[in-house]
Amino acid sequence: MRADDVWGRLRKRHRIFFVSSRFVAGFDTCLHGERSFSIIKLIMKALHDHEHLATLQLYYAQHRVLPSYARLMEILGYASKSAVKKVLERLETAGMLERTPDGDWAPTERFFERVVANEPVPAGMPVTTLDDGIEQMTIDRFLIQDPGETVLIRVKGDSMINAGIHNGDLAVVERRKNANVGEQVVAVVDDQFTLKTLGRDQEGYHLIPANPEYPVIRPNGKLEIFGVVVGLVRRYT
Repeated sequence: MRADDVWGRLRKRHRIFFVSSRFVAGFDTCLHGERSFSIIKLIMKALHDHEHLATLQLYYAQHRVLPSYARLMEILGYASKSAVKKVLERLETAGMLERTPDGDWAPTERFFERVVANEPVPAGMPVTTLDDGIEQMTIDRFLIQDPGETVLIRVKGDSMINAGIHNGDLAVVERRKNANVGEQVVAVVDDQFTLKTLGRDQEGYHLIPANPEYPVIRPNGKLEIFGVVVGLVRRYT
């Protein structure tokens, strides 16, 4: 396989580590003039950094903090703090880590990005993959537009099951006092919270379940909108 082919595939699959202009320039120079050994060395370093990032992401998911230098030496397999520091600095250049005002290492928003395939996955007949390109995205950025006005609410019950909202799901709710008819809302009706679809007829506003086993809710008193459902989170394991 030609070096250009290797570079092209790596740039697509591991593009997060080729964002440094210095690194890219150095790699391109090797492609055009240096020995193949230099190319292999740079490729292996990028692949190792990709593995190191995955290790840090797993550690952070389990402990909600980045490991100490001593712990990093152990889990990354280095014998010196200086080698670990170089890895962290490369991840900093790639935009995955940053320094706090106190000098500690901390994850950036990009640290939490996940790969999203450009091609949608059909739920019907299989199709041939047309594009192996990828993009990076965080779940938080995808689901939440206004963090200060957004809350997660655990769904209880099956009154909205035909709308795809199941018991135990986390509803992403954006705080609003007003909602449009047809939107799924969290409302306060007769001093109780409920998640339903907002409806309106000649009798006024009401709340519609997505399960025929439940009745339409027509408030005896005031119906207050707490927020509008803008997303849903579900775990299958």
